[in-house]
Amino acid sequence: MATKVVMEALSPTMEEGRLVKWLKNEGDAVKSGEAIAEVETDKAIMELVARADGILRKRVLGEGTAAPVGQLVGVIAGKDENIDALLGGGGAPAAGAAVQPNAGAQTAPAEQVVPQSKETAGASSIPRNAAQAQGEASTPPQQKTGGPSAPPQPPSQPAAGGQPQQGAPTNGGRARSSPLARRLASERGIDLGAMQGSGPGGRIVKRDIEAAASAPAQPAAQRQAVAPRAAGAGDFEDVALTQIRKTIAKRLSESIGPIPTFYLTAEFDLSRTAELRTAMAEMGDEYKVSFNDIVLKAVATALSQHPEVNAHWLGDKIRYHHRVHLGMAVATDDGLIVPVIFDADQKRMSEISREAKELAKRARERKLKPEEYTGSTFSVSNLGMFGIDQFTAIINPPEAGILAIGAIEDKQVVIGGEPQVRKRLRVTMSCDHRVVDGAVGAKFLQTLRRLIENPLMLVY
Repeated sequence: MATKVVMEALSPTMEEGRLVKWLKNEGDAVKSGEAIAEVETDKAIMELVARADGILRKRVLGEGTAAPVGQLVGVIAGKDENIDALLGGGGAPAAGAAVQPNAGAQTAPAEQVVPQSKETAGASSIPRNAAQAQGEASTPPQQKTGGPSAPPQPPSQPAAGGQPQQGAPTNGGRARSSPLARRLASERGIDLGAMQGSGPGGRIVKRDIEAAASAPAQPAAQRQAVAPRAAGAGDFEDVALTQIRKTIAKRLSESIGPIPTFYLTAEFDLSRTAELRTAMAEMGDEYKVSFNDIVLKAVATALSQHPEVNAHWLGDKIRYHHRVHLGMAVATDDGLIVPVIFDADQKRMSEISREAKELAKRARERKLKPEEYTGSTFSVSNLGMFGIDQFTAIINPPEAGILAIGAIEDKQVVIGGEPQVRKRLRVTMSCDHRVVDGAVGAKFLQTLRRLIENPLMLVY
């Protein structure tokens, strides 16, 4: 029996997937549960598996093409089984496949923007559509006759090789220019006939006149057309959004606008934390931890003592979590992803250290499983390793807060009336005011300060 292969929701938040690579060719035998393609979700690259035995008869979706969840991407069927009925609801064509128009269908050229009859300072006109622009480009200028007035003719086109033809584009013997450009040229004594415009089709516009007016004076014999270089295809690069970047954009739009956020900043003394870290490193590699590992453990412990911060806003209710699942923001080449250290408050620093390193490595390799980056109750983002002193992080809904960690630096502070140089760390907590009030957030940071400045409380 023929079976549809559809774009599956491979993560809890996935709405669209991009088919990265087909692992099976058309005509290959497949078994149920066997991987047939790789799909980029909103968080990772995962395998799409067959849901039936048979032959991959048709690859409907091409590699590199995105499709919403539920769309047809392929068909599995018997060797001689008719699959026309399934393909009738098809999807995007496979890579390199020709698309045949429906019988009797008329194909119309895509319509573009209609040009305006007026030009404002620095504005440019756009051809009405591609077909018209091409037709105008191939039509030679006509000589004016005694008959009805001829319509305005297009400017001269560049010669082969991309070099402009000699002389400025003309219209009835005059250089094509905007009314504003002609007025400015008259006021400043600039000869339009000696200029090459930068507007559409070589039209002279305001910026050309301004450039000519500011250029140093030259002898007439050496004077050349003055115009800024027009933007070319090599001046920029358009890169299609990855699935993770689309999700980041959507999630952040849901956060920074609707959520009433306030920020609390505090500075901690890390002198004792540095001593603890040094002592643990002397015990062997098994106990070696980073400052970030210690901070993660301290945050998790503080959350267990402040369940009012370890909470989610669910619209019509607030959910207070009894377990601490700490999200840890990791920067990848494609964007930010937040793997989760589950029950972080119950784990030793050495366990948190090993798990954090493994999660970060797999996140950068796009190998995280959905259950490894969903379910966090609170998140931490650390940019201290990039030399950032202080910043504010955006809350990851439905969480009620996120803690931004800055760089550790040596600062001169007054201790007991005497100036001393101590290691200091600045943190900023972003709070959803619908869940966390100012005093609640301040008490949480007080607890966090006590734990970080007295790190033996974290060791048990």
